[in-house]
Amino acid sequence: MTTLKTDLVLDAKGLACPMPIVKTKKAMNGLEAGQVLEVLATDKGSKADIKAWAQSSGHQYLGTIEEGDVLKHYLRKASSNEEAAERKHPHVTSNVELAAKLDANENIVVLDVREAAEYVFNHIPNAISIPLGELDDRVNELSKDAEIFVVCRTGNRSDFAAQKLTEKGFSTVFNVVPGMSEWTGKTTSLNS
Repeated sequence: MTTLKTDLVLDAKGLACPMPIVKTKKAMNGLEAGQVLEVLATDKGSKADIKAWAQSSGHQYLGTIEEGDVLKHYLRKASSNEEAAERKHPHVTSNVELAAKLDANENIVVLDVREAAEYVFNHIPNAISIPLGELDDRVNELSKDAEIFVVCRTGNRSDFAAQKLTEKGFSTVFNVVPGMSEWTGKTTSLNS
C-alpha cells in the first residue's frame, strides 16, 4: 500500500457525479498554493472528471492510485503566479538540452524539487527527489562539485531551488525550463 504525503484527504466515497467534483472544488479553495489534496472516491467516472476539472482550473492532476474499489486521486493546488513568476537564476537550460545530456550519459545530477506525490507519478529516471521545502535540510545529500540540473513542473520552483543551491556554494547549477509539464524524454513512475 502506497502512502503519499498529502495536506488534506477528502472522502468522497459513495458519492455520484457531480458531487466528487463539487467537494473537490471546495476543498481546493481551502488549500494553500502547492499543497496536495488526496480525494477518495468510488465513482469510476471520477478519474476522468477530476483530471478534466484540474486541467480547466489550472490546478495540477498528479495521478490516481486504485486500491480495491477506492480511487485515490492526487491534485496539487497551483499558485496564482505559478506560470508567470519572474525567474532570477541566471543559468537556465532547456528540456531538449537536458535530454541530450542524459542520452549522452553525461555525468550529471537531475534534482527534482516537486512534491513527493508529483515525483512518484512521473519523473526522469535516476532523478533525485528532494521537494523544495526539504532542500535546506537535505542539501548535504548533494555533491557541491556535481553538475546539477534542477527540474520542477514549470521552472518556477526549480528557479528558487537553483538560487538556494548557488547561495550554498554549489558552482554548476542549471534551472531546467519549462520542466516536467512539457518533458518528452524518458520517464519512470510508480506504475511502470
